[in-house]
Amino acid sequence: MKNKDLFLIAKRKFYSRLIVGTGKYKNMKECAKAIKISGAQIVTVAVRRVNIVDKKKPLLMDYIDPKKITYLPNTAGCFTSEEALRTLRLAREIGGWKLVKLEVLGDKKNLLPDMIETLKSTEVLTKEGFKVMVYCNDDPLMAKRLENVGACAIMPLAAPIGSGLGIQNKLNIKIIRQQTKLPLIIDAGLGEASDASIAMELGCDGVLINTAIAKANNPFQMAEAMKFAVIAGRKSFLSGRIKKNILGNASSPKRGII
Repeated sequence: MKNKDLFLIAKRKFYSRLIVGTGKYKNMKECAKAIKISGAQIVTVAVRRVNIVDKKKPLLMDYIDPKKITYLPNTAGCFTSEEALRTLRLAREIGGWKLVKLEVLGDKKNLLPDMIETLKSTEVLTKEGFKVMVYCNDDPLMAKRLENVGACAIMPLAAPIGSGLGIQNKLNIKIIRQQTKLPLIIDAGLGEASDASIAMELGCDGVLINTAIAKANNPFQMAEAMKFAVIAGRKSFLSGRIKKNILGNASSPKRGII
């Protein structure tokens, strides 16, 4: 029996709520194996960094079949709106990709998103027919503005890219969750399986993980851990947690005590 709790992005249906990056692995063979173990159906592809056209070099498509796994071209390494727009237009020309991930970074040290450039890029890409999943900060106001200009998914960071710090601002994530019906996906900064579960328990629709898997001592085992963490967190959220109480509440009945 198939899972009826589908993950919907731009009217496309997925069963796995874990999105996996393709960077930072030792080689493409390791990358492909980790992705298979993770069960991910979407992988991010850095158009400026990953080889998808030069047949003289190892091709990502030889290891990860785009007919079986959805490629999500992204603008990793872009620091201006102009760079991001050019990169995604190139992706569309190369492979016809319209579902894309936008990230425009503010500086090379912190790798935090430049929200002014990001907002501007989102508006332009949407008007050109792209379905834009947007990497952003965890500011509810900016998240709403991205939604208003046509983003198809909001992807706030948990912490700086590759930091492994986990979710630093749960409150803002909860506010963003309450104010949007768009897919909400935690992107960047997760470090271990419990971080992924927490994201899902906050009501997020999915998580995007790269460094935490690729740079783990055992990436294959971590890929599997993340897979089950996302599933567990989602089930926990859907189950409805008990109310928090500062006092104890006995689990055994008070009546009929011997």
